[in-house]
Amino acid sequence: MSRENTVKILIDSGAIAVIRLADPKKLIKVAEAIYAGGVSGIEITMTVPDAIRVIADASKEIGSYMNVGVGSVLNVETAQKAIDAGAKYVVSPIFKKEIIEIAHRNDVPAMPGAFTPTEIQTAYECGADIVKVFPADVVGMAFFKGVLAPMPHLKLMPTGGVSLTNAGDWLKAGACAVGVGTALLDKKAIDSENYKALTDNAMILMESIAKARQDLKKS
Repeated sequence: MSRENTVKILIDSGAIAVIRLADPKKLIKVAEAIYAGGVSGIEITMTVPDAIRVIADASKEIGSYMNVGVGSVLNVETAQKAIDAGAKYVVSPIFKKEIIEIAHRNDVPAMPGAFTPTEIQTAYECGADIVKVFPADVVGMAFFKGVLAPMPHLKLMPTGGVSLTNAGDWLKAGACAVGVGTALLDKKAIDSENYKALTDNAMILMESIAKARQDLKKS
């Protein structure tokens, strides 16, 4: 799949699940649970134990119907290892031009983190496919509206501060998609292997996104 097609699929899906599991053995069941609720994109962060192997296993087992990416990437070497393992996109909490370049060399999207309007625009000019605004809970939805007013060409995704019910509000504020972590992947539910709770969470999240998109079409 081309980089452009992957970006389109991620934006169309509306949400990416940010996975930071202490027990990677549960990842496939967690992924399948949220997929049943409508979430098809997962970002396996490098903070997951043995993350590269986990990405490789997930790519083989669920990669045919879920978009498996890597998150918390801080350097080029990690990006390349994750891509070699099967990651379809690269997400970072920071902006480094060289991470974007290595991702594009492998025809996969790069989603660097940025915080200020200058950082965001610089990331865009360096080829970022989507700019991850992080931590988004610090700046809020008004920041998205403020930045996009003079720079509507940007594709912004908040991570941090996204809940199951306010995801749609972020889209109304101008986000192209949202990154969702703990609100979706409830730790207690995972610890108790209550995977139905994760499916229910995913359904609430996707309902919020679907409703917002309907409202945006009407406006």
